[in-house]
Amino acid sequence: MRPSLSLYYPSYALRAIHPFFAEQRQLLNHIRFNGLWFHVHGKGMIVDDEYMILGSANINQRSMAGSRDTEIAMGAYQPHHTWGRKKGHPHGQIYGFRMSLWAEHLGILDIDDCFKEPKDLACIKSVNKIAEDNWRKYTAKDFTPLQGHLLKYPIQVDTNGEVGCLPEQGTFPDGTVAVLGSENLFPALITT
Repeated sequence: MRPSLSLYYPSYALRAIHPFFAEQRQLLNHIRFNGLWFHVHGKGMIVDDEYMILGSANINQRSMAGSRDTEIAMGAYQPHHTWGRKKGHPHGQIYGFRMSLWAEHLGILDIDDCFKEPKDLACIKSVNKIAEDNWRKYTAKDFTPLQGHLLKYPIQVDTNGEVGCLPEQGTFPDGTVAVLGSENLFPALITT
């Protein structure tokens, strides 16, 4: 049997909890879930620890072509820190940036060796476990501090590529917004 695609193509969300919300969450119903969601319109991608792109632009043709969206992004690499040049792992500043991001978002002070190679199954399983544990803590009735900021986004992808909600999770816990969204009534011409 093939493993679920969610193992290799996970979706995550970031959640920052201010101590005030943890202590005073009973004041308002929407604070019961440890604070308020906020939207950060930033995107980032790190490729093989040798190239990264950061900005507000979506990482697709529409946003990056330069003729349609008013977004911005920057790409960076170190020519002396590439797989080809080093004949092995680059270990440049982009690698260091990824490791510091992971330390922050995974709540890990001392990064294990498994996180040095993100393609390895041990790394994938470790990141997914932290994100899944944080989702369970986030949706639990009683407050439990999260480890870092990374949450599993409440979807699952089966072996056929079908996307669905996690069991009993059709909406986000602190509101009525559907996890899978709803059908778009606008013609494709308007939205593409």
